[in-house]
Amino acid sequence: MNKPQFRIGHGFDLHVFADDRELILGGVKIPYERGLLGHSDADCVIHALADSLLGAMALPDIGNLFPDDDPTNKDMDSSMILMRAVSEIEKLGYICSNVDITIVAQKPKLAPYISEMKENLGKILNIDPSSVGMKATTHENIGSLGRAEGIAAHAVCLVTRFSD
Repeated sequence: MNKPQFRIGHGFDLHVFADDRELILGGVKIPYERGLLGHSDADCVIHALADSLLGAMALPDIGNLFPDDDPTNKDMDSSMILMRAVSEIEKLGYICSNVDITIVAQKPKLAPYISEMKENLGKILNIDPSSVGMKATTHENIGSLGRAEGIAAHAVCLVTRFSD
């Protein structure tokens, strides 16, 4: 059976705000009074992106690869999670071609950090930052995200076969 030339994946992640934590999104430290709660550094952008890559290849999600009951994953830099996802798809003969990410955050305003996040993610994914689509939106004061209780991220990716 032939392997498909292209595969797509979708990922989603959400974390609540917590005191005494740094806010890290897309591998970039964002100045803000609170960070996100999680076993790792709680970078919901990278978590959604890694899950989209793994999902494109029908692989287990990051919760399976990096369980939150494993103490070695405590406060892990989520860039390591994304590097592992890239490695997993490459083992199967695929590379990431492009991604598109939507961050849902009532606060803080993220527009000033989008370029830096795109640069950082492009390096990890081995793609040009122009192939990293990213935007931030609010939740229009509706629900828990609209009350600024946390941040969520959606990510889609296209992966392309490079070998058989």
